[in-house]
Amino acid sequence: MIHELTVENLAIIERAQVALGPGFTVLTGETGAGKSLLVDAIQLALGDRADSDLVRTGCRRASVSVVLQVERPELAQACEDAGFPLEDGRLFIQREVSAEGRSQCRLNGRMAPVGTLKVLGKLLVDLHGQHDHQSLFDPLTHLEYLDQWIGAEALGLRDFVAESYGKWTSLRTQLDAARRGQREREQRLDLLRFQIREIEDSGVRPGESEELAAQLSRMKNAERLRAAAASALEELAEAEVNAVDLVGAAARQIGDGARLDADLDEIAEGLEGAVVRISEAVHGLRGYLEDLDADPDKLEETAARQDLLKRLQRKYGESDQAVLDHLARAQEELSQLEEGGQSEEELASATALAETILLEIAGKLSQLRADRAKAFSASVQAQLHDLALEKAVLTIRQEVRAPDASGIDQVEFLFSANAGESARPLAKIASGGEISRVMLALKTALAGKAGVPTLIFDEVDAGLSGKAAAKVALKIAELSKPYQVVVISHLPQIAARADVHFRIVKTESAGRVATDVVLLDPAERVEEIARLLAGEHVTDSARQNARELLS
Repeated sequence: MIHELTVENLAIIERAQVALGPGFTVLTGETGAGKSLLVDAIQLALGDRADSDLVRTGCRRASVSVVLQVERPELAQACEDAGFPLEDGRLFIQREVSAEGRSQCRLNGRMAPVGTLKVLGKLLVDLHGQHDHQSLFDPLTHLEYLDQWIGAEALGLRDFVAESYGKWTSLRTQLDAARRGQREREQRLDLLRFQIREIEDSGVRPGESEELAAQLSRMKNAERLRAAAASALEELAEAEVNAVDLVGAAARQIGDGARLDADLDEIAEGLEGAVVRISEAVHGLRGYLEDLDADPDKLEETAARQDLLKRLQRKYGESDQAVLDHLARAQEELSQLEEGGQSEEELASATALAETILLEIAGKLSQLRADRAKAFSASVQAQLHDLALEKAVLTIRQEVRAPDASGIDQVEFLFSANAGESARPLAKIASGGEISRVMLALKTALAGKAGVPTLIFDEVDAGLSGKAAAKVALKIAELSKPYQVVVISHLPQIAARADVHFRIVKTESAGRVATDVVLLDPAERVEEIARLLAGEHVTDSARQNARELLS
């Protein structure tokens, strides 16, 4: 779960720090106060695209830091497998975006590729906004929900299907290559060998492009850096009147005084420490100046290296890791082609056998889905009834399609909100308020079966009011028992159900707007819920209603 979120210089947020705990946390505030900016911050920390427009005007960079408490062993193992083992059960994420558009991400203090951040982020935090609700209109997502609800049995079979599909497609590739003829095979071999040699000779490493960009920035600004360091060194130690001599003399004088008056001991110790720290700084500056590289040849060499990596990325992928992934695929294909001494007939036979095995396993998975679909839809339907959709019906349409890594099924949810109406695809009939509740019903049905530890809902209450809002509030509170749930809302019914309540406040000072995140005490919470009930002018009646909601 998210333990702490710190945001600095992100749009109108100058600095905000939010400590989150288990259970249900709600964030409220007036329109435009910056509620959704916190969602943007979390998305950025989890690997979303960095945009220089997010940096607060006049600032050099924006940063987001997230501390995650990871308790599930399988998630801890995933972090370790990615090369970032937990520290005391915690994962520390930091993402920075410069005003020039460059970004850096660190996991547990070490540089990390954005791709790794995205993979781990999806395992740890599930964030749902209006766009994510709309994703339910895409039937491709429906199969994932069904498999997650079925659980280990379906997911295990799905792994076997993916493995079998990989073998089948690999054999089909070999068979297609054999059928293209020896000439095309040799041409492909030459191309693969050239690509492999080019990438291997480059010695590209994951994250190297980011390192080179940082090195180039340092080299291009070497003279300015040298001047600043030299000036500081002059003031500290090399000028006729310098800090080392002055502080040293003061330390000796106060040291002599301390032998006469013990009240000076603490000051003497502080000055002695200052002498040590200044000396260390002098030593560090001298080392920095010695190491600062302003060699034009080195600058040219680094720039040439960066150009080489950019050429590789234009040809093979958008990042260092993508280039290496292309290398792995090329090596695998080359190995298959070089070993492709099998005749076309042998390959055809092996391909047919692999397809038979794939379809057999995919058929078992398809039957499992068919057997469990009714119970799944009943579970979700029961949750929908709890969410003030008493007449709602949700059924599953399952059709056979061409195999892929997920099997042979096309699954689509069919929905009807009212009695007497036939169930139809969600995209054709569900309103905004209904689709929000379908998403919440799915998440509640999955509670304890699958899903990440933290759920974040932005505007889950879209299109809701009255009884429906109260039902949604109750369901979110229920969902917060197995999960950490964070909700951005404008409805008093939902805010009143939360365990912890933050208010997002926009203030103006010296002509600049800033957003603060304020933890509300019980009295402040009554006032905020009364504001949600009554609007700008809060009355005693609204306050009384707020107390009743909270009770």
